[in-house]
Amino acid sequence: MGAFTVVVIALFIFAIVTIAKGVRVVQQGMEWVVERLGKYHKTLEPGLHIIIPYIDRVAYKVVTKDIILDIEQQEVITRDNAVILTNALAFIKVTDTVKAVYGVTDFSEAIRQLVQTTLRSIVGEMELDSALSSRDQIKARLKESIADEAIDWGLTVKSVEIQDIKPSDSMQRAMELQASAERERKAAVTKAEGEKTAMILESEGRLESAKRDAQAQVTLADSASQAIQKVTQAVQDRDAPMLFLLGEKYIAAMEKMASSNNAKVVVLPADLQDALKGLFAKR
Repeated sequence: MGAFTVVVIALFIFAIVTIAKGVRVVQQGMEWVVERLGKYHKTLEPGLHIIIPYIDRVAYKVVTKDIILDIEQQEVITRDNAVILTNALAFIKVTDTVKAVYGVTDFSEAIRQLVQTTLRSIVGEMELDSALSSRDQIKARLKESIADEAIDWGLTVKSVEIQDIKPSDSMQRAMELQASAERERKAAVTKAEGEKTAMILESEGRLESAKRDAQAQVTLADSASQAIQKVTQAVQDRDAPMLFLLGEKYIAAMEKMASSNNAKVVVLPADLQDALKGLFAKR
């Protein structure tokens, strides 16, 4: 093989490499940034393009589809000094390729850091209960806060989702202890209120019973008074009614003694009426 042949083969290979470097096919969903002699020259959109080999070079290949950024979990301290764990997802889209590659070193990492710092700032202004229950509010404020910065970097923030927000392990244990103490306190209050209600009902019951006993005593007294009046009218004797009542009470007392388990013998005087009369005999 002669020198001429070697040169021809070398030129042929050089031509193939040159054509390969000059012809560029950009896939759909991508944009390529071309620099000429180290300076931005143009942006290649999807399709077939011709560039000048060795002078032009593809410096950046940028995805123009929606990009999902996973924001790592971080600890955030709320306004009432509670520690919570939170992470998020950011959905962004490159709308200006030149700004995205020349406006910031790494736009994906920049958005991650921006979301993390903004999230800490927003949650830090809230109390624990509010932070745990206001996920939509936090999401809206977060998206609004980073939108302007993202535009300067040629990005559009389509959505920011709070993936998880929860108390830290130590905070969760403290909350469980607090909840347990609160349940015990409520149980003690309920028990005390129940005992108080029972005592009130018992007192009311005793008061009602006493009232009824008093009413019964008055009724019995009225009945006894009427009986005395009738006996007096019947026998026309002032002492007879008293003897009659005392006799009844004496007989009732004897019957009670007779029914008692300790009673062995009950003696009733034969001259019960004379004995009663003797009690009230005039001196």
